[in-house]
Parts: sequence; structure tokens; C-alpha cells
Amino acid sequence: MRHLKILSTSDVHGFLYPTNYSQRDDQQPYGWLKAATLIRQIQDQAGPDDIVLTIENGDWIEGSSFDSYLATAAPDRASLLSKLPQDLHYDLGVLGNHEFNYGLDYLCECMADRNYPLLGANIDGAHAQGIVDAPYQIFKKKGVKIAVLGLTTAYVPVWEPASHLTGLTFQSALATAQHWVPKLRQRADVVIVAYHGGFEANLVSGEPTERLTGENEGAQLLTQVPGIDALVTGHQHRLIAGVYHNIPATQPGDKAVAVGEIDLDLDEELQITGRRAQLLPTAAVTPDPELTAKLAPIQAQTQDWLDTPVGHIGGASLRVTDHLAARLHGHPYLNFINQVEADAGQVDIAATALFNDDVAGLGETVTRRQVLNSYPYPNTLVVERVTGADLKAALERCANFFTLQNGAITVSEAFTTPKVELYNYDVYAGIDYTFDLTQPQGTRVTALSYHGQPVQADQQLDIVMNQYRGNGGGEYPMFRASKIIREINTSVADLIQDYLVAHPTVIGQQPQNLTIKR
Repeated sequence: MRHLKILSTSDVHGFLYPTNYSQRDDQQPYGWLKAATLIRQIQDQAGPDDIVLTIENGDWIEGSSFDSYLATAAPDRASLLSKLPQDLHYDLGVLGNHEFNYGLDYLCECMADRNYPLLGANIDGAHAQGIVDAPYQIFKKKGVKIAVLGLTTAYVPVWEPASHLTGLTFQSALATAQHWVPKLRQRADVVIVAYHGGFEANLVSGEPTERLTGENEGAQLLTQVPGIDALVTGHQHRLIAGVYHNIPATQPGDKAVAVGEIDLDLDEELQITGRRAQLLPTAAVTPDPELTAKLAPIQAQTQDWLDTPVGHIGGASLRVTDHLAARLHGHPYLNFINQVEADAGQVDIAATALFNDDVAGLGETVTRRQVLNSYPYPNTLVVERVTGADLKAALERCANFFTLQNGAITVSEAFTTPKVELYNYDVYAGIDYTFDLTQPQGTRVTALSYHGQPVQADQQLDIVMNQYRGNGGGEYPMFRASKIIREINTSVADLIQDYLVAHPTVIGQQPQNLTIKR
């Protein structure tokens, strides 16, 4: 009897230490250094019949202030990021969609010094570009042949500018698995799929939980690809562990809040006789002391870099304390971000989002820490030329963000379940608009004007927005690459800092252009 344990981390997003970097001494109940302690313990405690396979499942090199420091201030240290899984004897890695945020050159730099394979079966051209080693790998451990197929969400081109994906084509994860799994089934005793993607349907009933775009194909992998013995997922930041359709599957959240663990029991003929899946929370775990000490110098450099002042705010406060109110009425902070976008895009209509309820905005003295905590994504900007009908359709999508419950306005379940997607609601500047939440969805935009005149359906308008939204991300199909007339290939965080340098004192102003009726 042999016992195979499959451990996975996913969507760590550079949160190595148990901090969100909101303050220098901030402490949070997560972080990869905590996960490292659990992983090391399990590896060290493995008996003679125990096999441990460890997977880094993507979205590793972007997301935290630590990652931002490496990418923008210390790119020569970027290969540190691939050495960390190496220090913990990870067996393999898979690319996440955010691995492409800084471009292929930086991705190659980050992964330069690793001794474990990066797998990506559905990214054509990835091997030629040097970012993927193989579509799959067969590991031989204690007499067991274990095949792992690596997959990445095929939706990456929707979010990334073409310059970040030179020579790459993304294929359906489902179709790719249907091609490879039968072949691996003939060559291995156990077949694992490591997929940086999530689930598009309820895992029990099969009912769709989102629009079927191809972004997430995990439920179809479970039901339409015979021969998979275990499925490791990520991308959606959900906490999932269970056996579905006789296949154990995990998704361990984000920021290393948990480690995914799948257990397979194999008899003497190497047939699977037992299947289990669980998540191992990291909140109460002590960070790995060896790796903590190794990272201490660059962590201190990151903290110093974050505390650098970059500007000053006068007028209305840009601190965000009531996030729902900010989305309902606009906010000086959002108005400022739209002002930065409009200045960079040389237009007067701009859209931005309050990404999550951890965004605190900016203080009177603005530091780099505040900028990166408030705008954590390395988004660039695009200017799109759209029609008035396009703009109204986008605003209708925004209006659906809200729902009425006993007369009170709350966030619609469609933006919180199964995944929290607060970043898919935009606040606009440069137009005046009204939502009437008592009206049916699709008819809630009851007033829309530009420069004091009603917007006409065929009227052409130029709008600046981040490239994620500009490519239709967040279910905004009225925006797409073919409508882009100008690109601003500087990250919004850098644009904010540049704007603050050019305007030593920014005067905060409460916008008055959004009205919501209920």
C-alpha cells in the first residue's frame, strides 16, 4: 500500500510574509512563509510508503508590494521568486494569468534560476519563448509513475496587452486535457491535472455559476475528461476541497491562506482505493524561520521603499472609510484616480474601480505604500472610442452591481458569489448619470449626459480605462481591443506617482455626477 499526498499553493500573489503592507508592522493570518512551515512538516514526516508531490499553481510573481518592489525597483533580484519554491522542494509550477502582467522578459527573469519544471500544455509557443518547459511531466516516486498536466486559463489574452504575449496562443484547457489525459493514462499510474483556472458551474448540480466564457473550465474537466485522478485548481481565490464525480479537487484561496491537500491511497497493483481532499489553514502557523531569515534583508528594503513620500493631498480627504458609500456616490479618491487617467489619456471621460474593501485611499502625505495598497494591480490604460449605446450598456452592467433588500442598497450576489468581484463595478468621471434601482435590470440608467447634453445612441465618445476593462474583462463585452485608439503603456500606479510629482499638492474633490434612486 502506498499513499500519495498532493500539496498545492495557488494565487499567493507575492504575499510571502503575513502582511498586506498597509502598515510597516501589519500582521495578517496568511502568507506563504506560513504555508512553507506546513509543507516542510509534511515533507519531513513522510514515511517509507508515503509520496509527497508539491505544486505551485500560479499567480506567484505579481500582486503584493513585495512583488512590486522587485518588479520596479530591484528587477535584478527577481529570480529570488523562483528560488523560494526550489528551497521547499516543489516538484513543479504552473503559470497563472498574472505571471504575464510585467511582460515575458520579466517572467523569464523571475523563473531563471529554478530547478523544477514549469508546465503549460495549452500555451502554444510558450516553450519557444522560454517560459514553459513541457506540457506535462511524469515523476517516478517510490515505484509510482505520476503524470502531471499543466494548464493555464485560456482567458489571458482578454486581460493582457498583445505586447505581453508575443508569440503565444492560448487554447481551451478542456480541449487540451481531452487531448493529453488519454495519452498520459497509458503512460502513468496516476494522472493529475494542475490548472490555474477555476470552476464555472456548481460542482454538485452542474448548474452554471457564471457566464461560460472559457475563463474557467474546471467543472468540465471533472465531467468531460475521463482518466483524471486529481484536479488542482486556483485563479478564483475560492476555498474548495472535496471529491466530485469521484475526482478529488482543491482550490486553496489566495495569499496562502491555506495549502491544498489531496490524498490518494494506492494498493499493491497501484490502483486507487481511497480519495480525499482538504485544505490546511495557515492562520495559526508560525512562518518558516529559515526562509524568513533569508528574505529579511529584501523585506526591509521593501518596507523602506514603501515609506517613501511621493505627494501631498489638500481639500477633501482621499481616505476611504465607507466603501459602499464611495461606490454609491463617488469619492474624492476615485475622482482623483479618474483625474490621473484622464490626464494620461488626454480625454475627459474616465472609469475606475474601488477594487476591494481593503482599499484605504490616500492620506494627507502620500507614500508609495498608500499608492500600491490602493492600486495593487499593474494595469496600464487604454483609450477606446465607443458609441453612446456602448457607454449606456456598460453603465447598465454597473447598475446591476446594486440590489435593494427591504429598501436598503446592498451589493448584488452576482458580484460576490461564487467569487467576490468588487473590481467589476466602475465609477465614471466626465459624464452625468443616474441609476434607478427600482427599475428592472437593463433599464436602470435613466439619465446620461455629456457636457450637459443627453448622450445619443450613435454618438462617438472617447473613454480611458484600464486595459483589463478595455479588453472586455469583467463581463463588459461592449469594450474590446478593436475599439482601442490609444494605449498608455505605463502602470497606473506609476502614473499616479508621476502625477503627484507634477502636482505637488492635489486638491481632493467630492464628485457630484452620479445619482442613485431607490
